Amino acid sequence: MAKALLQWKSLLLVLSLASPLVNAAVTVSTWSLELRQPFDQTIQQTTSIQYTPLAQAKKDWRICVLMPHLKDSYWTGINYGLVAQAKKLNLHLAVFEAGGYYALDKQLSQLDSCMKHNYDAILLGAVRPDILDFYKPPVNKPIIALVNRLDSKQVNTRIGVNWYQMGFQAGQYIRKQTSKPTQVALLAGPDKQGGSGLVEQGLTAALVDSQVTISAVRHADNNRNLYRDEIESLLSSQTPQYILGSAVAIEAAVAILRQLQLEDDIKLVSSYLSPAILRGIYRDRVEFSNDDLVVIQGMLAIDVAVKELQGAAAFGDIGPKIQSQSIGNINKQVLKTSLAPADYYPIYRVNGID
Repeated sequence: MAKALLQWKSLLLVLSLASPLVNAAVTVSTWSLELRQPFDQTIQQTTSIQYTPLAQAKKDWRICVLMPHLKDSYWTGINYGLVAQAKKLNLHLAVFEAGGYYALDKQLSQLDSCMKHNYDAILLGAVRPDILDFYKPPVNKPIIALVNRLDSKQVNTRIGVNWYQMGFQAGQYIRKQTSKPTQVALLAGPDKQGGSGLVEQGLTAALVDSQVTISAVRHADNNRNLYRDEIESLLSSQTPQYILGSAVAIEAAVAILRQLQLEDDIKLVSSYLSPAILRGIYRDRVEFSNDDLVVIQGMLAIDVAVKELQGAAAFGDIGPKIQSQSIGNINKQVLKTSLAPADYYPIYRVNGID
């Protein structure tokens, strides 16, 4: 434990000294990515590629970004990558957040504003996959799906990872840890919003013909207090051997298990990474987390948008290969690819927008 804490203090020092938008990921010559086919499907085949980001843009393009929210480290990391690449390429960038996954009307209004104003392209982190079915005016600008699935024939590029695989890989990890009957409770995000449904599908598939069963599935918006209520309710009726959930849910679970003295009885697995989850892994309080390199995702989204504006063909389903972080096996590149610096706050404008 002492060694783990020393490692974590060293990590915090690195994070605290990291200046915003000064990140080694910005300077690499290529990124290791995956192309996935068929487009916008749950089950996909992948092809590994080396992607070369732009050194400069042909003009100062204007890009509008719509996000579900900026309430957690996941979307903050995406924001950090977006801003870093926009600054590098000297673009105009405007970022708008809807405030949550149930804010359909607000995101539709933001989308309409981006359509009507002087933007060249839109990066859409949709609050729900079918949002464009609710948008009635003509779609007269290119739209690229950002992180979340976007079901529309008008969209043929998506930046992100396959969230079914996020659930599958977490489930495979749990499956490999046990050979006896084991229960896992799933604390997913908002019901049928974001990637929560796909995570559940992937987890279920990973556990077929295993000793592991899903004992409960609970949904909540990405709010630690809401998750705390769900966890307390869950533990009042059962004590599963594992809890798998979003980073925000697992962050809440760490405190509750410590309070209830259940740390030795229940193991925690996160479907994605956050600074608190990484700290939990260092302190042996979280066993495993997927890592989908959100900083790279944000940078890639800007880079792909510019390439398509400059004449490149659609990129299809493209993003990083899902990595993993676990006790005793933390990738040294994680601070460069997956987390915004500790002192970073979301930025909503780059180079001003008239």
